[in-house]
Amino acid sequence: MREYSCFDILGPVMVGPSSSHTAGAVRLGRLARAIAGGMPKEAEIILHGSFSQTYRGHGTDLALIGGLLGFNTDDVRIRNSFAIAGETGLIFKFTPTHLGEGFHPNTVKFLLVTAEDEKLSITGASVGGGNVVITHINDNEIELKGDLPTLITTHHDIPGVISRVSGVLAEYKINIAFMRVFRKEKRKLAHMVVETDDKVNSVVINDILKLDPIVNVRSIEPV
Repeated sequence: MREYSCFDILGPVMVGPSSSHTAGAVRLGRLARAIAGGMPKEAEIILHGSFSQTYRGHGTDLALIGGLLGFNTDDVRIRNSFAIAGETGLIFKFTPTHLGEGFHPNTVKFLLVTAEDEKLSITGASVGGGNVVITHINDNEIELKGDLPTLITTHHDIPGVISRVSGVLAEYKINIAFMRVFRKEKRKLAHMVVETDDKVNSVVINDILKLDPIVNVRSIEPV
């Protein structure tokens, strides 16, 4: 049975009127920023469901940009995030839409251009009380909540990858809290989300990158 903290019940410390529409939006922006490896150069932010209907009134738009800028949920600069984004050179726009059935009402899809000119699609939802989940990266289904240090690997879908990555983490005495593997097609590229109890430093990440099946590793700190 899951344990609940007072923040799950009362909601997080935050700027704005709604834990789902503001605090959750900030966290989604921060996770998108982390997955992108830093603040992106451009962002089209596609809003679905209630996000698309109330994003101006609830400050969801300000919160999402604040998250992309790296602000915490209680940062008063969120109120001025548009102006700050302009000062930093972040180009952004919002597109209300309907993504289709099966998406949470508070869903956002980020279409980002990273600092390295990589095009990245990240979809996630604010599920209540400031809690969030990233559901897709580049249309690949994943599950990332952002509560723990996390590695996301892209790797060739062959036998032994999970044990080899787990072996590297065990060598450095890093305990795995949660692991899940996603793929679209058998024997093609797959993705693994690994949440750990402790931060994974660059030495460990480099050792994982040396494994033959590994194509890429993204390291994400809790948000």
